Amino acid sequence: MLIPIETLAIFIPTALALNMTPGNDMLFCLGQGIKSGPKAGNAASFGIATGAMIHTLLAGLGLAALMAAHPVALEVLRWAGIGYLVWLAIGAFRAGTQTLEPAKTKRSGAFSAWRDGIVVNLLNPKIIVFVLAFIPQFVDPARGSVLGQFLIFGLILNIGGTIINCLVGGFAGKLGAVLSRSAKVARGFQIFTGCVFLGLAAKLAFDKR
Repeated sequence: MLIPIETLAIFIPTALALNMTPGNDMLFCLGQGIKSGPKAGNAASFGIATGAMIHTLLAGLGLAALMAAHPVALEVLRWAGIGYLVWLAIGAFRAGTQTLEPAKTKRSGAFSAWRDGIVVNLLNPKIIVFVLAFIPQFVDPARGSVLGQFLIFGLILNIGGTIINCLVGGFAGKLGAVLSRSAKVARGFQIFTGCVFLGLAAKLAFDKR
């Protein structure tokens, strides 16, 4: 199973752009870092990563089973994902300027922060929807195991997110000041991410596999 370089060249920068967009997971790590220190902030990011891989595995297993039974479902899912990405882009462009406040978290040790990170991620329904909308666009059954490809792409997405969340949790004081006080930074992330979503949707819509 070999994933083409050109596919990775599109997936990796897009995944990093998405990971850099402030969201519930990032703000949870920020809150843990501010209240409990860098160690807890980093532990929270690994908890988020653990939850994300559980999401990815479950989604990959379901997708692999779906593809085996109904090959045409991949095309249906592709267009559903394109529509979802366009909807996300519109939402990002229309979102008003706002400040980003760290999530309210209790002071906790590393293990508790890791455990809570898993729970926060697993209980976020938007994560599973996004995983199902984003990753399948890069999966090609002709290249071999659908599940294997899904896990590889999920791992790449997760590595980038973990690194960024660790930076946020580890340097919570300085990053917290920027994220929580600068509306311009928040709006800049929204516009940039909207462009990424829209560009990816357009690319996938015209990509003939």
